[in-house]
Amino acid sequence: MYTLLTETMAEDIQKEVTEQTGMAVQFLDENLPKMVDFAFQVVLALVVFFVGRVVINWVRKLVRASIERSNADKGVEQFVDSCLKAGLYVLLILSIIAKFGVDTSSIAALLASGGVAIGLALQGALSNFAGGVLILLLRPFVVGDYIIEHSNNQEGTVKEIQIFYTKLSTVDNKTIVIPNGTLANNSMTNVTEKDLRRLDFYVRIGYEADLKKTEQIVREVLRNDPGVVKDMELDVFVDDLAESYVRLCARAWTKSDEYWPARARILENAKLSMDEAGIAFAGQKMQIIYTQDNVCPDIQKREG
Repeated sequence: MYTLLTETMAEDIQKEVTEQTGMAVQFLDENLPKMVDFAFQVVLALVVFFVGRVVINWVRKLVRASIERSNADKGVEQFVDSCLKAGLYVLLILSIIAKFGVDTSSIAALLASGGVAIGLALQGALSNFAGGVLILLLRPFVVGDYIIEHSNNQEGTVKEIQIFYTKLSTVDNKTIVIPNGTLANNSMTNVTEKDLRRLDFYVRIGYEADLKKTEQIVREVLRNDPGVVKDMELDVFVDDLAESYVRLCARAWTKSDEYWPARARILENAKLSMDEAGIAFAGQKMQIIYTQDNVCPDIQKREG
């Protein structure tokens, strides 16, 4: 009887294995072509993506070269390149999705229906994009200009003008990223737009100092400095008569890219020349005079 039970269990196991094997074979027969087709579509999509990326880089390079030949501004080149890159990658992804049988018209309808929500969510980005377009059209600055943005007191040399942001490089080699909307909607100063920049500095001397000699020394320092433009106005004059000093103002013109080296050199030479002539700089002074009336009565009595 034990043998009969064992044979029955073996027959049931064999039957179950046979059924499972048959189901697996049937599943493979029905779905293997679909799996192979899906794998082929994935491989094809990857190939299309990598080939498309190469084509996009080639198109971008071609457009950049064309813009460079037209002598357009560097910021225009960077902005157009950013827009072109984003647009071409969107087209590439949509074409790959279409290869998988997804109806692109339904995607367009979905985007259109959600346009209001997307617009509200991306209003900051759209404002920055519009700001970038305004910057390129109105050209308040170009790549290479030194600008000061007044709303946050940020300043630096313009390195890139992208779709949504402008990158500045500071004098200590930091990178500042400012939204284009901020630059387009707030006041700013373009320091280096003009080729020439006026250099102003002040000299304070005491009333006992020789005024004419001081003016002559400062003028000679300005005339002898190589960064000062010789055929432009150069002037030294009394700017203020304060209680404890006379303030002279010196004005000269330099090239914009030589402004800071020339200023540092002129200030140093002016100090050295005045020291050599025995003329001292004057600062704020307060003179306090004590009289007998200011002394406490007890102190007066003790002193007597």
